Amino acid sequence: MTQEFRIEKDSMGEVKVPANALYQAQTQRAADNFSFSSHTMPASFIQALAFIKQAAANTNAQLGHLEGDIAHAIIDASQEIIDGQHLEQFPVDVYQTGSGTSSNMNANEVIATLASRALQGDVSPNDHVNMGQSSNDVVPTAIQVSVALTVEKQLLPALAHLSDVLATKQMQVADVVKTGRTHLMDAMPITLAQELGGWKFQIDHAKQGIESSLEAVKALAQGGTAVGTGINADPRFADAFAHNLSQTTKLQFSSSENFFFNLSSQDAIVALSGQLKTAAVAIMKIANDLRWMNSGPLAGLGEIELQALQPGSSIMPGKVNPVIPEAAAMAAAQVIGNDTTITVAGQSGNFQLNVMLPVIAHNVLESIELLSNSSVALADKAVATFTVRQDNLDEALAKNPILVTALNPVIGYLKAADIAKKAYKEGLPILDVAERETDIPREELASLLNPSQLTKGGIAG
Repeated sequence: MTQEFRIEKDSMGEVKVPANALYQAQTQRAADNFSFSSHTMPASFIQALAFIKQAAANTNAQLGHLEGDIAHAIIDASQEIIDGQHLEQFPVDVYQTGSGTSSNMNANEVIATLASRALQGDVSPNDHVNMGQSSNDVVPTAIQVSVALTVEKQLLPALAHLSDVLATKQMQVADVVKTGRTHLMDAMPITLAQELGGWKFQIDHAKQGIESSLEAVKALAQGGTAVGTGINADPRFADAFAHNLSQTTKLQFSSSENFFFNLSSQDAIVALSGQLKTAAVAIMKIANDLRWMNSGPLAGLGEIELQALQPGSSIMPGKVNPVIPEAAAMAAAQVIGNDTTITVAGQSGNFQLNVMLPVIAHNVLESIELLSNSSVALADKAVATFTVRQDNLDEALAKNPILVTALNPVIGYLKAADIAKKAYKEGLPILDVAERETDIPREELASLLNPSQLTKGGIAG
């Protein structure tokens, strides 16, 4: 079937555009020029552009610079994109011009076409939709808006959910005592609730760091226009824009105190990405602990049993693998890698403009998505559903020679070490060897070596 085209014009001349495309010449040039990957800009970023165009049209109308009917047409067209329509009309590759100008013009053109159809008149992508704006402040603002929205609406709730599920599981396993491990070697006993409490604190700490970093992200670049001076924008535009955007997104945005900072650097996003990396490290730690604890079921630790979700092997019948922790660990690895990309891209602010904005947007939004989904999956399909293998825990505890640590204040380190070595060598419970090697009554030894009591700290006795 032959593709039908129409001719569009821009400042460089004529361009053939698919007949049914909502975009125009500049988008087509970008689609032709940039075919570096299969990745287009994330939907959340496109929707953030639409929020910006909507708030800008509203602001320009309020300030008397844009005719009301054109402003309303732009506002309505932008809302269609915000609602998830027309996303297929944004074909520009992530790896494009570093300012993201192609994506900004893509949004301007699609919105202008929709608005022109509604008005049955001519709405200009540059003169109307882009009024008082530049790609150089629109794209940084779109990064900030999309990040703030996805963090607030997806990531923070997901991390809170994981924390809540960990808290619930803590209560369910409050009395379960297990062998602690340092260096992957047997150590003093802890409760399973204490172990999960460490995980929960990691998640809460990561969440707090993200929330703290988010405040700088909400101070917007919009109003700086081309180089940070605000050329071609009404001096009242920036504050009015931030107010209007806050009204439509239901998040509290403000105008930046320094547009030169926002255009030439991405320090706020770099800082946030560092906190996302911290969350990824926490996710990976939890995922790997779950994998170790689930290992076996016969030749591993076998402390817990994760929910069986799917067959684990194409050749070994009956094998079941810890698929959710594995997937979460891979997602965490990707987030850590994304942070490196964002860090390198963040230092690419040459003079008055950062020129790696699209790849920053792609990576930070992917990190937010991966962390959100990983948190929910770990909570619902791993933490909430694992069962405790009490028999294995009890057997390991009974034979754990490191319990002799509790006797240090009574018999001294060297004597305790000698008892531990003999217990290891003979494969006997530490209680039996300690009774044989000391003159302490068995009943007293049992009290001193009680694993549950040892999880409470202090000096045994």
